Amino acid sequence: MAAGEEKKPVLEMVQGNGTDESCVTFVLHEEDHTLGNALRYMIMKNPEVDFCGYSITHPSETKINFRIQARNGLPAVEPFRKGLNDLMDACQHVLNTFETSMKRYNDQKESGME
Repeated sequence: MAAGEEKKPVLEMVQGNGTDESCVTFVLHEEDHTLGNALRYMIMKNPEVDFCGYSITHPSETKINFRIQARNGLPAVEPFRKGLNDLMDACQHVLNTFETSMKRYNDQKESGME
């Protein structure tokens, strides 16, 4: 990064005037459908969420607007955080399963039991 260049935040919270914390738009920079769709799915599994959706602002921009509306005055940041944690857990499970399968395959290959 060049001197004097300002580092962009990775995440911003945008809240409309007169709205409470249960309805928030999160702006995720340097992200696209890969994270957006998976995160939306995980958050919508939460029964405390009324609405969750995202949009790509423009094809030439690498950011998504991610909107959450929670029930019963629950701050939207809580289901957002839970969704991120749940998604990380799911990804870790897939990685562990893959690594276990690769180890088993390589062990069988080395012992000549293909």
